[in-house]
Amino acid sequence: MNPIITASLTGPAATSAQSPAMPRNPEEIAAAGKAAYEAGAAVLHIHLRDNDQFSTDLNVARKTVQLCREACPGIVQLSTGGSMDYDERVKIIEARPAMATLNPATMTVGDDEFRNPPKKMYKLAERMLELGIKPEVECYDTGHVALMLDLLKKGLLTEPLQVSFILGMKGGAAPDPLLLRYMVGELPEGTSWQVIAIGKANLPMTTIGLAMGGNARTGLEDTLMIRPKVLAESNAQLVEALVNVARAMHKEPATVSEVVERLKLNPELLG
Repeated sequence: MNPIITASLTGPAATSAQSPAMPRNPEEIAAAGKAAYEAGAAVLHIHLRDNDQFSTDLNVARKTVQLCREACPGIVQLSTGGSMDYDERVKIIEARPAMATLNPATMTVGDDEFRNPPKKMYKLAERMLELGIKPEVECYDTGHVALMLDLLKKGLLTEPLQVSFILGMKGGAAPDPLLLRYMVGELPEGTSWQVIAIGKANLPMTTIGLAMGGNARTGLEDTLMIRPKVLAESNAQLVEALVNVARAMHKEPATVSEVVERLKLNPELLG
C-alpha cells in the first residue's frame, strides 16, 4: 500500500523570522501547498496564518481553504490543536476542510498546558461528523490511544481511523521505535496511521514509520532544518526528501484519489 505523505505547511509558533520559508498568510500557504503537492504530498496540514501570526479567524480559515483548493488537488486538513480553546476550534471547522485534527487528551507540553477537556472534544467530534469532516486523531503519548478507542466506542469516530503519532514533544512520548511499535499494535485492523516527529527526530522516525508500513509527515511545522544546521528552503524540499526515502524502499507516495478512497473522505469537501 502506498504511503500517504502529509506536508505540515505552517505551525502555531515559528515565524518567518526563524525561517524565511515559513508561509505568512493564506496566499503563501496556498502557494506552499501547491509546491508540496507537486513534490508528492497528498495532504496539506495547516495552522492558519495571517500577517505572519497564528490565526483562528473563520474568514482567514475560509480564505485559506478556498485558495488551497484553487491552487492544487491536495487534501486540506486544518489543525484544531495547540493553544486554541474550544470555541475557536469549533469555529474554524466551519470552513469545512476535508480533514481536521482532533486531540483526545489534555497534556503538558514544555512549560505550557495543552487543554483538551473530554466533554468539549466529544462535541467537537460530533460537529465534525455532522459536517462530514474526517478527524485525524493526534496521539502524543501511549495512553492517548486508549482514549481514542473510547471515542470510537462512543460512535464519535468512524472507521477507518486516521491516526497521528506525535513523537518528541516535551511531555509526550519520546521518539523511540519501541513506543511507536507498542502504539501501532493497539490500533484496530485497517487503521491508517502516520508518524510525526519533531526537530532532529523528524527524518529518522518518519523513515522508521514508512519501513513499518505506515504513513509519514514532514514540513516546516515539524522541522525547520533540511539537515543539521541547514534551514530548509521550502516545505516542498522537506517533502521531496521524505518522498526520496519512500522511493528508496520501493514505495510511491499515495495519490489524492488513493487517499480519498482509503480514508473514505467526503467528496463534497474536496473542492
